[in-house]
Amino acid sequence: MIDWPLAELLPHAGDMILIDRILGFDDEQIHTHATVKPAGLFNLDDGSLPAWVGIELMAQSVAAFAGCHARQRGDAVALGFLLGTRKFECNVEAFPAGTELTIHGVRSLEDDNGMGVFECHIHAPGIHASARLNVFRPPQAAQYLHEPSATGTQP
Repeated sequence: MIDWPLAELLPHAGDMILIDRILGFDDEQIHTHATVKPAGLFNLDDGSLPAWVGIELMAQSVAAFAGCHARQRGDAVALGFLLGTRKFECNVEAFPAGTELTIHGVRSLEDDNGMGVFECHIHAPGIHASARLNVFRPPQAAQYLHEPSATGTQP
């Protein structure tokens, strides 16, 4: 298990960090863990987490993968974007409160321009979800966050 603080590896804060810890990573993959907390931001009235939030769990695992590699290199954590997902499938409608989820992401493609594709899976007893995530980590992320002024120039 990796004991680096998640807040130092993800460009998220507070309750928006949905994964609990990094179990391990290497050059091509990451394994993370999340416990479904009954009072999270996205929970249903019964405390369960809608299955579609699994996409965010997968995306945060991919972000943690990038954050771990940045930390190994001594670089700052860079902002990335989830562009979309393909083939999201889950055998349940919601993850019950208290469920221990293991998330696995494998990099299938990443180019020099920051575009990447990850094959991701979520497992727990009786639960399986999978998706292919398309992500983008721009070389100059700050430029994507600034809107041009009405005159078309930057302030």
